[in-house]
Amino acid sequence: MSNKAFHTLAAAVAGVLLGAGLMLVRGVSAEREAPPAPVVAAPVAPSLLEEVSERVRRDYVVGVEPGQLDRAALDGIVASLDPHSAFLDADEYRAMRVSTSGHYSGVGLEVAEREGRVVVVAPVEGSPAERAGVRAGDLLLAIDGEAVVPGVLDEAIERMRGRAGSTVRLAIGRDGEPEPLQFELERSDVQVGTVRASRLPGGAHGYVRITHFNDATPRDLRRLLSGLQATGPLQGLVLDLRGNPGGVLESAVGVADDFLEAGLIVRAEGRAAGARFELSATEGDLLREAPLVVLVDHGSASGAEIVAGALRDHGRATLMGERTFGKGSVQTVIPLRDGQALKLTTSRYFTPSGVSIHERGLEPDVLLADGPRAGPPGAAQPADDPAVQAALQYLRDRSLGTQVALAGEQ
Repeated sequence: MSNKAFHTLAAAVAGVLLGAGLMLVRGVSAEREAPPAPVVAAPVAPSLLEEVSERVRRDYVVGVEPGQLDRAALDGIVASLDPHSAFLDADEYRAMRVSTSGHYSGVGLEVAEREGRVVVVAPVEGSPAERAGVRAGDLLLAIDGEAVVPGVLDEAIERMRGRAGSTVRLAIGRDGEPEPLQFELERSDVQVGTVRASRLPGGAHGYVRITHFNDATPRDLRRLLSGLQATGPLQGLVLDLRGNPGGVLESAVGVADDFLEAGLIVRAEGRAAGARFELSATEGDLLREAPLVVLVDHGSASGAEIVAGALRDHGRATLMGERTFGKGSVQTVIPLRDGQALKLTTSRYFTPSGVSIHERGLEPDVLLADGPRAGPPGAAQPADDPAVQAALQYLRDRSLGTQVALAGEQ
């Protein structure tokens, strides 16, 4: 949405006298017709928004920065629609494009704020940070000599990004080191991985974790699953979508398609013609119909719910965990001038069976009440996760029959 200036319109009312003039011609009284009166527009009163804006600009106790009220008005208009629509300024729109594209120019550190400190969750595989030796659990203390302040994590992330080939200095705190470690890193193109995969104990079953859906997710899933099955087909798979907030709709559909041979994946309904669509699976199941368990929780939303709902509706997967979040809407990002954008809810989606999960969520087939959430990448081994252990046991029991597997989870 563009920053439109609000203008106060002042209308002036012009009074026009209409009547007949009297003219004497050679002593004879004659009546003359008056010319047509000009058309005068009726006064246009300012809107309430314009009136309030002008009052604030003129009378507020301190001066208001140019554009401040416009931005506040835009935010308020869009925020009043639903929690998922938003006006994005240029920085916010750029950050969204990075998130959905799957790559950016930087050093490749995933960081999080914990107990008032900025902690390295994990360096991205193959990134400058990983090659230099930055480790999971390190503390990010300073960037280019400027201390990293808790509460402004996004700012710290933005400062580590920049033009490929440029350098950035990081001060890192590490357990056992008396002084901060200094790293000078050259920024490069970093691929943001959203998929992790490994074999589970015993080697017959696999584990795939998808943190969110970006443009590269379906491609990465196919590559990693192909690697897992290079030594032989899997007898089953645990697909972990816990804490997955969604992302790119087409990528979520692509993931569901990878486990289906045919059939509807999602249907969307909206007011605009482009907001009404159906997306279906194409031939080809990466698991060759091997059993599939999908782990979900309260943090599984949007695209994650599309995948889970489609796989269950087609009898392809068993859902285990907790009821999902219930975000059954689709947002379209509409570019605007000056690098800004409008993220607007344009559709409500439905699972293949016609169910809307909006504000309801999906109930799991097997409830794992108050189960642990999936941790960040590198936080723990999947085999140590009780929910993954339960899913693996379910897959093993299923080889004895579906009823045995379900009975084992009672």
